[in-house]
Amino acid sequence: MSSVSFAEGDYVVYPTHGVGQVMAIENQEIGGMKLQLFVITFERDRMTLRVPVAKATKSGLRKLSSRKDMDTALSTLKGRAKVKRTMWSRRAQEYEAKINSGDPVSIAEVVRDLYRNANQPDQSYSERQIYEAALERLAAELAAVEGIDAEAAAAKLCELLAAA
Repeated sequence: MSSVSFAEGDYVVYPTHGVGQVMAIENQEIGGMKLQLFVITFERDRMTLRVPVAKATKSGLRKLSSRKDMDTALSTLKGRAKVKRTMWSRRAQEYEAKINSGDPVSIAEVVRDLYRNANQPDQSYSERQIYEAALERLAAELAAVEGIDAEAAAAKLCELLAAA
């Protein structure tokens, strides 16, 4: 069995989908095997995911970040952007991998590296898309950790970026 345990109502992070909420833990028979499943809803995507309890850890499902971990991610936003001089397609793949890792510090690195303030050159469409995906993912977890709404969390992140 999995060493991770979640209860109904817990907020969790699934690497490729972000913050969701455990709505139920149910038993189902699939292909003749009895499985216990976490039923997780992702409000923003209007999606429900069923993750076998036994595979929860392997799938990367985790509890929300602690406030300390979130503070580390937020301090990452204040650092200097590190933009490699590699082709955009390669960097885009790396950024997508960081976002889908579910690690708030890695996601914060993407937000920091792709952030543009008013006096910087415009971003390409794909840069903007990746930046917004990373910002939304980080804001969702910050919102859940701090008990605020996603818009307030996004505003807080943007303030940190602008002040850096």
